Amino acid sequence: MTRSEAAAQHPTLQDADADANRQLTTLDGWRRFVDGPPAAPVLLAPDDLKRLSLADRILYDEDRLDHHARMLTVATSFVERTVICGRRLVLLNRHAISARRGLMVSGPPGTGKTSAISQLGRSHELLDRARHPNVSDRIPVLYITVPPAATARMVAAEFGRFLGLPVRHRSNMTDIIEAVVGVCTDTRTGLVLVDEVHNISQVTRAGAEVSDTLKYFSERIPATFVYAGISLETSELLAGTRGAQIAGRFTLVPTRPFPYGDEWKGLVATLEKTLLLHDHPQGSLVKLDRHLHRRTGGMIGALSHAIRGAAIDAILNGTERVTKAGIDSIPLDHAAEASAPLHAKASPC
Repeated sequence: MTRSEAAAQHPTLQDADADANRQLTTLDGWRRFVDGPPAAPVLLAPDDLKRLSLADRILYDEDRLDHHARMLTVATSFVERTVICGRRLVLLNRHAISARRGLMVSGPPGTGKTSAISQLGRSHELLDRARHPNVSDRIPVLYITVPPAATARMVAAEFGRFLGLPVRHRSNMTDIIEAVVGVCTDTRTGLVLVDEVHNISQVTRAGAEVSDTLKYFSERIPATFVYAGISLETSELLAGTRGAQIAGRFTLVPTRPFPYGDEWKGLVATLEKTLLLHDHPQGSLVKLDRHLHRRTGGMIGALSHAIRGAAIDAILNGTERVTKAGIDSIPLDHAAEASAPLHAKASPC
């Protein structure tokens, strides 16, 4: 297959750029996420690769770079547990009039919290689409993030922004809330995902008002609410009377770094299978699984970043393979770097 023939099966670079700018916090971006990523590029045979013109080779490599730049969601035990627990709560809340129960997903940074709740939302929306085929006026899932130093109005505006509602400076809180509740009720929203909730502090007036606003939304919108954030068990989200109410109504699903074991080895093997490199011996990364665990501290986000980053470098420098040295040269987040042995730490870019 030539590069021109393969191009018809894959997004153009313009499409890839637009796809890279999608946001889960808009309805259009969320729907594109639910629809799934485009098909992976075809890895050309050596003879086909040699026949490419310089321009076609550049485009072919750009397709592969874009592929490795995408974050792959792996069905880890944590993701599966989150989806099952969330699905159970949606069913239990289906006929509840009030006091619907919610889900809290908590853990250190880089342990897959956002991936888990987004997969829960995707599963819920795909099920809703299957039950209501050819119906375009439903919004089964709403996804927002809590901004730093958020006010109640800012959070209400995030709900409106996802739904595409016009939120102007002169719009008051009541107008925004009523518009959001009306749209969510009419479009049968059944799951509300609220990420970065560790930005809410019950010990400040603004934080308490944000908490009250989310609680009010949960009472008005007949949906299951899911919170995700860093170390929520010890955060100020659960402080005081308001925090006690949240703790009493939300089920906690904790996440943590992966221990070295069979699941970790499976993660490495799964990520290696996604590599589209011309000179990478399959199985070579699996042999480095213990080193990769030490290098990343068991953080799935750091593991994905290291492997994808090394794959991008392998295309850019022409080596076409991911090696131990290549992985060790990729700077990781501070938490992963701090947990890695000194000899495994990367030098700055």
